[in-house]
Amino acid sequence: MFINKSRLFLALLTVSGLATLAGCASVGPNYKAPAMKMPSIWQAALPHEGSTRSLLDWWQGFNDPTLNDLLQAAESDNPTLAKAAAAIASARANRGVAAASAYPSVNVGATSNRTGPLKSNGVESSTLSSGILDASWEIDLFGGARRGREAASARVEAREADWHNARVSLAAEVASEYVSYRSCRLLSENQLKNLESLRSTANTTASAVKAGLTAPAEQVLARAGVADASAALNVQEAECNLGIKSLVALTGLEEFTLREKLADSAQWIPANNFLNVSSLPVQLLSQRPDLISAERSLAAASAEIGVEEANRYPRLSLLGSINVDMAGIASGASLWSFGPSLTVPLFKGGALLAQVARAQADYESALAIYQSAVRSAVKETEQSLVRLDAANRRSEDLSNSARDYRRYYESARQNWRAGGISLLLLEVASRNALQAEQNAIAVQRDRVLHGIALYKALGGGWQVFPSTNSTGAHNEI
Repeated sequence: MFINKSRLFLALLTVSGLATLAGCASVGPNYKAPAMKMPSIWQAALPHEGSTRSLLDWWQGFNDPTLNDLLQAAESDNPTLAKAAAAIASARANRGVAAASAYPSVNVGATSNRTGPLKSNGVESSTLSSGILDASWEIDLFGGARRGREAASARVEAREADWHNARVSLAAEVASEYVSYRSCRLLSENQLKNLESLRSTANTTASAVKAGLTAPAEQVLARAGVADASAALNVQEAECNLGIKSLVALTGLEEFTLREKLADSAQWIPANNFLNVSSLPVQLLSQRPDLISAERSLAAASAEIGVEEANRYPRLSLLGSINVDMAGIASGASLWSFGPSLTVPLFKGGALLAQVARAQADYESALAIYQSAVRSAVKETEQSLVRLDAANRRSEDLSNSARDYRRYYESARQNWRAGGISLLLLEVASRNALQAEQNAIAVQRDRVLHGIALYKALGGGWQVFPSTNSTGAHNEI
């Protein structure tokens, strides 16, 4: 097979020049991440004492092996995380497709055809066999392919951030359900103690009525109090069972196994200084995975403008082929071709301009989503700080209230036994003590739940996130 060397050298020189030209320009805007508009300081009061480090490592502060087991179970088998991981795999595959556009495309084919006349007239049939090698390479003159690769890479980083966000949200939800269940059990035990106390009072009242020392109406009141407390306990137990169902759905554990884990672990109340921090840098918001995802989606939308803009300009491809006749290969019976192919969009009815306009509108939408996400992040953090500070302030007062109401009830009970007060007054003292104790339990629960909300508002414990290089793009995790 004879090839003119001078023509081949000229073709290669042309390819080299076009490739150099293609690397010089990319249409569309060069992306620059917008500044994250955040307050210089938090307007809400910070919780007292402690350190920022205690917040970043705060799962350790629970000191609860059961919670650790539940968090690990949820991460190992959760549909939300599996869906986020699948989205990463899909985005990475799309990035591979976009990266392939930078290289030539080569196809190899072979044909073998048996031919001959329909009627036998002495002419024998023959077999024609040939091999075909086709190659094409689109020269990225205006950077459309490069913008496509830039968009695909940004989407991969966005999906990775989505996975981290799902992980933080899942951990926060598991912990919240666990804390709610623990407080529910404490409230249930408190209700049970109250019911037992009321039953004791009802038995004493029944004996007094039988002896003629107390009016029958007192016994009716005592029985009513027992029935009311029993109904309240049933409601509380139902709430605890609902919490079990939620934890089963989140962790994927069998309900029997989960109940065993919860029964084996001791009742838990956090330490007073568990969720206290004295400094909380505003810059911690930058680690929120949802903000990183929104910013990377914005970068992808910016690159898509360049993709659509490049579609408005001519497209240059280099095409080559070699067709070999298998029967005459020894004698060099082959054909080859090589040359450029230029495609110029002349008339599309305004579709190309409309596609650019759509890409620009998509960018504006992505920018609005990013800006809204930043504002929501600031709002969630400020609200969590307010709620946590308020719960911390209420905690000591409600603890003192529960202690003193209980003391008053014990004193009133002794006075009732001595006949100094009526059963009605004792019932009032009992209800006040019960309500105060439940308020004290609830505020301890709220402190932890608001702390979990703050943990989530600051992006959780996820500290490894893409770093920005000099071009504004983000490195892959």
